[in-house]
Amino acid sequence: MKLGLGLYRHMLAPENFAFAKQAGATHVVAHLVDYFRGGGHVGPDDQPTGTDWGWGLAGDPDKLWTAEELAALRRRVEDAGLVLEAIENFDPAHWGDILLDGPRRAQHVENVKTILRRLGEAGIPIMGYNFSIAGVAGRTKGNYARGGAPSVGMEGPYDLPMPNGLVWNMVVDPAAPSRANTGTIPPATSAQLWSRLERFLHEVLPVAEQAGVRLALHPDDPPMPTIRGQPRLVFQPDHYQRVIDLNPSRANQLEFCVGSIAEMTEGDVYEATQRYAQKSRIGYVHLRNVRDKVPHYKETFIDDGEVDVLRVLAILKQNNFDGVIIPDHAPQMSCAAPWHAGMAFALGYLRAGLQALEAKQ
Repeated sequence: MKLGLGLYRHMLAPENFAFAKQAGATHVVAHLVDYFRGGGHVGPDDQPTGTDWGWGLAGDPDKLWTAEELAALRRRVEDAGLVLEAIENFDPAHWGDILLDGPRRAQHVENVKTILRRLGEAGIPIMGYNFSIAGVAGRTKGNYARGGAPSVGMEGPYDLPMPNGLVWNMVVDPAAPSRANTGTIPPATSAQLWSRLERFLHEVLPVAEQAGVRLALHPDDPPMPTIRGQPRLVFQPDHYQRVIDLNPSRANQLEFCVGSIAEMTEGDVYEATQRYAQKSRIGYVHLRNVRDKVPHYKETFIDDGEVDVLRVLAILKQNNFDGVIIPDHAPQMSCAAPWHAGMAFALGYLRAGLQALEAKQ
């Protein structure tokens, strides 16, 4: 198993590559979708500011990531002594009508195929994605972690309707927030959303196979049956099996998020880890700790929640998982570099756990 760090686009800089290396990481997962509100960078850990317009603007619908910029990013990561393992999250501007079954769906399918081919050309083996109309929404931020450290959680259901112009909790139509009587996106049914995923996988997995790229699906975050009045796909552990059954391609894999699975109201995080690791369906792992279940969970320091993280690592090891593990979130710590300190603590704990497993061999 390999230790990695996830970085948003605005964090893909030499100083953060150096930080990852210094903290013991060997791999990077890059988010090329950045989040903006009020002129500053935010992420899906940030609480909405009293509006239902999500995190901010999506990207340019006519500007896909090029093979050249992807290859250049890989070289920058490699120059820092690291490996670029995955890109995480398609830009809603590039594929939103696949989620909505909208008028530009055919073009957006071609967009995804192009992106997968370009990832293959750039030598990046995994594309993580979240097949969700509403995306990550409803999380709150507070002093939930040990010692009053800021972290994220949930304090109840979040079913504000989705305004037209919003997809995956990002604005794809910049004029929509300023228009009067914008209206809302009609809710899909669960059957419709599963049908959209099946059709999507049927169309793009052959291209992924040819490109040598694996698609890794993140479970719903938060794992609620509905968010913003829209249905969700993987909000219980056994729903992942349904995703696998939709298409047998070995490129149909899982972005296995331990924290999200632990927040689910059914199933067992250790059984789920065993089940999907044994099937060799895990592309890479998000590993954080939490306490309680949706819709009232809180994220904790990695050594302080209800998940036995070392047990999860042992199950992965027993099933010969040799992919990358990243701490997807971490509470922030009271110092000059709150995010870095929190991530350094998580990386150090995971590195020690991995070394202890190796020592037992």
